[in-house]
Amino acid sequence: MAELLELRGITKRFPGVLANDQVNLTFRKGTIHALVGENGAGKSTLMNIIYGLYHPDEGEILMNGEPVTFHNPTAAIAHGIGMVHQHFMLVPAFTVYENIILAAEPRRGFMHAFLDRKKAIKQVEELATRNGFKIDPNARVRTLPVGTQQRIEILKTLYRGAEILILDEPTAVLTPQETKELFVILRGLVDAGKTIIFITHKLEEVMEISDHVSVMRHGRVTMDKPTKETSIREMAQTMVGREVFLEMKKKPVDPGEVQLSVKNLWVADDRAVLAVRGISFEIRGGEILGVAGVAGNGQSELVEAIAGLRHTEQGKVKVAGQDVTNATPFAIRQTGLAHIPEDRYKRGVAGGASAEENAIMFFHNTSPISKGVQIDYVAAAAHAEEIMEKFDVRPRQRMTKAGQFSGGNAQKLIAGREISLNKPVLIASQPTRGLDIGAIEFLHSQIVAARDAGHAVLLVSTELDEVMSLSDRIIVLNEGKLIGEVSGQAADRETLGLMMAGVRPTSGAQVSAE
Repeated sequence: MAELLELRGITKRFPGVLANDQVNLTFRKGTIHALVGENGAGKSTLMNIIYGLYHPDEGEILMNGEPVTFHNPTAAIAHGIGMVHQHFMLVPAFTVYENIILAAEPRRGFMHAFLDRKKAIKQVEELATRNGFKIDPNARVRTLPVGTQQRIEILKTLYRGAEILILDEPTAVLTPQETKELFVILRGLVDAGKTIIFITHKLEEVMEISDHVSVMRHGRVTMDKPTKETSIREMAQTMVGREVFLEMKKKPVDPGEVQLSVKNLWVADDRAVLAVRGISFEIRGGEILGVAGVAGNGQSELVEAIAGLRHTEQGKVKVAGQDVTNATPFAIRQTGLAHIPEDRYKRGVAGGASAEENAIMFFHNTSPISKGVQIDYVAAAAHAEEIMEKFDVRPRQRMTKAGQFSGGNAQKLIAGREISLNKPVLIASQPTRGLDIGAIEFLHSQIVAARDAGHAVLLVSTELDEVMSLSDRIIVLNEGKLIGEVSGQAADRETLGLMMAGVRPTSGAQVSAE
């Protein structure tokens, strides 16, 4: 296969950080090349160099054997390189076709002064059909599910003539069904001669979809070979630098008093449509209750209602024995709740505040960080450094603004803060989204440790393996209703998958009443 893109000796430094260290990689035409590594391994920096967002301090980029320099993304796009970021760059109020043609609109009239809407819509429809996408060009982006929005991002790059597509964590927010659909699309693009650079933490997906895999660690390439010549275990060990235990071992459950109680809860979504319908459950101290379900079946609204972020239409929520229904988030936290939210940037961190300031949130009014009306900044610094060290937040710079951390490192900062609160109830909503395998293993161990210390844990995840591995009991939601409950030990993928699709179990599970 022809060498389409080659990196030679790429090095990039930031203050106190060597992000890329003499990286040599070759990407071949018509292949899916997976790039994996721990959070902070240098993957995103390298891709930003290819896309013209950063400039290398050393080394060169070659396309089709000729040296090229990308001073900005416009130059990279002109050379046929497109990038779909993990956090989409769409305008929610615009239609599908308006987002796709933005800044590259077909024009008409005198001096091309007017947008040619008919031509634009026709071009988008033809592009979508040619590449196997099913979309409505006139739909408003804000009304579309995440998987469809991602396809719009891919179409944007294809509309601009991309031959190389860089996909940054493309499945991080997708359901299993959406992931399968994406893989079909990617294979179709490769069959048409496109080249895909696939950045991911999910090693099972690497084995399933990629032709070639490169592993990065501490800014260097530590593995570079055809995917068929490696294994999940070898990739994991190369990423982390040690053996990784892919299955979580737990002590037998020893439940205590009820710490979280939800009774007949009804919650509406942003459209005033009921998203949670009559759900009831209890979690005792010393157990993990997993919530399984395809994304968009009421999980987000359930968690937000418990945490005080969304109004409850009907029902009761009790934390540590106290009724907190429709109380403020601050009051509920004071009662005994810690919360790792699913949206790390919207709910988890204040992007403009430093890592230290984010680390001491909810600790700032307690000893030893609080001294009356003042903050002990020595204690605050020590607390932040302890969390960043324990949870491996990179770069280990406490004054860096939280919004400048990669998604995975922001997630680790949030998880470290919330687990360190040591509250009776811990809600972990999509806790490992965007984390590498080593960080997932560690965070899983911390969630189990919280359970073993007597805390009640509500685990909400679209990763079925995660729910099955950690949970003592599992409830399944479909269309806002509780379909049934199974024990963690008795759970199997087939039964849970059917329940997630709305099929109520016939045996081996407790079934909720309508």
